[in-house]
Parts: sequence; structure tokens; C-alpha cells
Amino acid sequence: MFSRREFLMAATATSALLGSGMAGGWSKLMAQQGLSEDTLLSMEPKGNLTLVHITDIHAQLKPLYFREPSINLGIGDVNGLPPHVTGADFLKLYDIEPGSPDAYALTSEDFVSLAKTYGRMGGMDRVATIIKRIRSERGADNCLLLDGGDTWQGSYTANKTLGEDMITVMNSLEPDAMTGHWEFTYGTDRVQEVIDALPFAFLGSNIYDNEWDEPAFEAWKMFERGGSKIAVIGQAFPYTPIANPRWMIPGWSFGIREEDIAKHVEEARAEGAEVVVLLSHNGFDVDRKLASRVDGIDVVLTGHTHDALPEPVIVNGTLVIASGSNGKFVSRVDLDVKDGKVAGYGYRLIPVFSDVITPDADMAALIDEVRAPFADELSRKIGTTESLLYRRGNFNGTFDDLICQALLEERDAQISLSPGFRWGTSLLPGQDITVEDLHNACAMTYPAAYRSQMSGQTIKDILEDVGDNLFNKDPYYQQGGDMVRVGGMGYTIDPNKEIGERISGMTLLATGEAIDPAKDYTVAGWASVNEDTEGPAIWDVVENHLSKHPTVKLPDNQSVKVVG
Repeated sequence: MFSRREFLMAATATSALLGSGMAGGWSKLMAQQGLSEDTLLSMEPKGNLTLVHITDIHAQLKPLYFREPSINLGIGDVNGLPPHVTGADFLKLYDIEPGSPDAYALTSEDFVSLAKTYGRMGGMDRVATIIKRIRSERGADNCLLLDGGDTWQGSYTANKTLGEDMITVMNSLEPDAMTGHWEFTYGTDRVQEVIDALPFAFLGSNIYDNEWDEPAFEAWKMFERGGSKIAVIGQAFPYTPIANPRWMIPGWSFGIREEDIAKHVEEARAEGAEVVVLLSHNGFDVDRKLASRVDGIDVVLTGHTHDALPEPVIVNGTLVIASGSNGKFVSRVDLDVKDGKVAGYGYRLIPVFSDVITPDADMAALIDEVRAPFADELSRKIGTTESLLYRRGNFNGTFDDLICQALLEERDAQISLSPGFRWGTSLLPGQDITVEDLHNACAMTYPAAYRSQMSGQTIKDILEDVGDNLFNKDPYYQQGGDMVRVGGMGYTIDPNKEIGERISGMTLLATGEAIDPAKDYTVAGWASVNEDTEGPAIWDVVENHLSKHPTVKLPDNQSVKVVG
């Protein structure tokens, strides 16, 4: 009987995620070559320099399922442009065969069926194999490994160790630089402690010390690789003190700080940089706008919005690279540097098919070591799902539907709210729900599930505010998450309208009555950015709910109507 590895190598020979040269194009692997580690990782080398990019791992050490969004709306000038293309349209745009490994890795199309065929993705032991192979083929002195942040947060073990499990694993990969976002939710003291001890650069050109109004971290660093000088500028998530609790990092301010980036580009060029790289956690549309306005950046390695694109988007001569999330992909960018500038490139978005790529033995042992103290609790079963559980989607995800239902029942609320985070792994129908699975959707340092009275107007204002963060026509005002999820109520949204006018038709589902702006409602939610929020941890709320309803079967969520 075939193993899954043998099956994949023999039967899924439709395509592989191959990259392109300066002319662009989405190259497809010929069917007879098969899907194997060699076909996934092989790439015709180009030039003298290789950038390796990983981002938004969210503390996921083991292989996983992660469903890409079926809806990712673009507003204004970016409507219909990558990454705001999903599903069948995405397959058509990049000439990807439905049902192929590419289709499974990059879209939500036929996700459950394809997941059962192609298996889990990611796993840092597989990522280690890819990185070691690239370094071996290209020469370690010709490579830069860059981590785009959102690395230390998002799992049970990361929460329990304040990120130490991920820090240990990432240090063993020997990256050259990183930037951050959710890392800051461990608080000033912990973040500073870790950064001071990192054996590589933490870059944050847009983070300032509030007391002295001066840079809090190293802004950029010059490297010499492949006989060239490469400047890497770090850009942390600009809205960290808004999207996350400001009280956790009171001494630091953030922002896009476009003028600072332009200044750093000029500094780097003046010091002889032949290549300038922006290692960014801005989010794709912010970086697209920034690249159009700041000259002299050769490559933007973008993160935060979890987009995975098989080709660079070229803006103002800048390659904008999107490398996905959760360890599903590793990006390889080959640069041909001649006469002090980039003369050509090759690109490969490498999908980390965990049943095809051989795990690195040393990394696998290290992962098992950091997880060992928590192994029993991680595997403890707390339920079973008959529905596909996922997080990603502009307006709802089924894992948040489960969380919202738990909040309604356990907190005796009329309406529930769950934040539109883009992190959180997926579970297939028929899978057990373990403690690890639950925490993959809610592991964080401010998990209190509040219960409060809110007027109908306040609820509308919340929806309007989040909607503007997501759908503002100016990318510089977008914060990159998805819409807050709701339980117990429905509404209509027109993303193309302005703030205050997007939300209408708010209805209390239990009675069918319209939400009265002047009336108070009992609302339960979690992840409030307010200090001293009281309530049980969200994972306890959901586990209590599952103890009473151990089999999850969710109806199709029709509570949000999108118009316009």
C-alpha cells in the first residue's frame, strides 16, 4: 500500500510553485516530473545573492492545516488586484490547475478534499530542510535569511514560555534579521530582554522611544553577501499600539514613518548599498503604496496580512514579495547584482508540503524538546468537529463562529464579538479538537472574556470603526485584520462607503428585531485592548462550552450581508 509520500510523488504531478525571472510569468512543472522534494525546492539559480524570507509563523512548530480566504476584498484602486483575488479567480489569474497542489496551497477551493489528498503543510523542521538546502546550493555567504515577524505568538507553548520555544527554534535557524508585531504583546520588559540577547539583528526603523523621541531599535543594517552590500531596513507593524494594548508597551510609539524609510534608503545608498531591502510588517497594500512613493527600494518582503502570491508584484521598480503565513511557504529571491544595482531576479514561492519535504532531524529533535513539558496537555481532547473550522475570511470564520457561540452561552449574552485576527489554524471535519487546536485560535497575553452593556449605537460604532480599518480607500489607514466577528446579531455592510455609512440592517437574531441605537444589550467578547479587563480566559470559556456540546456542527453563517 502506498504511503502518502509515495502517493504524492506518483500521483500529484500537475504542478509546483515555480518562480519567474524579470519577465514575470508563472512557470508550471510538467506533469511527468512528479511532486517531490527536488521538484518543490529546485530552482534555476540566478545572480550572486539569495534572500530567504519567512513571516507570520505565529508560533506554529508542527505541520498544520490552514485554509486560505475565500473572500479578500480590495477597495478603491486595488480592487481586483493581487492579493485581492481568491478562489477560482486566483487559479485563473495564475494559470493554476484546479485540484493541483498549487490550488490547495494557495486557495480555499475544494479545501477539505484536497487537504485529505495532500496533507498538512508547514512544520519548522521542514522549513529548516529548505533553508539548509538553499544555503548549501547557493553558499551560506551568498544568502540572507530574513524573518518578517509575528513569530513568537500564537500557540499554547508560546504563551506558556513567553515565546521562548519559538525564540529557541528560530535562533537555531540562524536568521540575519527580523522585525515584529505580536512579539510586542509580551510587554516591554520581556521584548527588550529577548532582543538584547538575540544573536541576530532586530530591526525597527519606525519604533521610537516616547521619552526621548529617538529610535528605540536599530533601524537598518548593512550586510555583505555574494560580493555585494545589502542594506536591510526593518519596519515593524505601524499600528501596534492601536491594534494591540498600548499599556503593554507604553514607552514606544510606532507609525508608518514614510519619511524615515526614505531617509534610511538614502543613508544606505550613500554608504555603498547596492541592494536595499525593506523587511516589513506593514501589510501588503500599505507596502504597495509605500513602494510607489519611496524610490530606491529593490525588494519589499511584506508581512502581516498573510498573503501568499506565486509572483512578485512590481511597483515603481520594486519587487513586493508576499510569503504567506504559518510556515506554509518559504520565499527564495535570487538577485543578479551588477554594476552596483539589481540587474535581474528569480523568484520561487516554495510550498512546505510536510508529507513531501524531509524533516530536518536536528530541528525535529529540538521542536520535540521544547514541546515535551506540555505534550500531555497539548494532545488532550476536548471535542470533535463535524464542520471545517477555519479563521480566515473578511467577514466570518467558522472557528470564530464557535467562539461566538461559546461566548453567548457561557457568558449569558445577547451579542458576542470575536476579533478578526488572521492567525489561527484549521481543522477538517471529523478531527478531534485538542487543547493545542483551541489555543492555536486564541493563545495571547490578554485573553479575558468580558461581559458588558453596550448601546446599539456603540455596537454600530465598533463595527464602523473596524470596517474602516479594513476598507479605508487609503491603505495607510488600514490595519490589516479582518472584520470583527459577531454572534447573536446580523448586519449589512457596504465596504465601498465611508465610515459611519457602511453598516446597516443590524438585527438581533434571537427575536428578529432591529437593533435599537438607544437600547442597551448584553455583549460578550474577548481580547479587549483596555487594561484591567475582567473575565475568564477565552480558552476556558470555549472549553466549558465544548464540555456541554462536545460535537461541533455549525450552520452556514448568513448573518453578514455584503452589498455595494
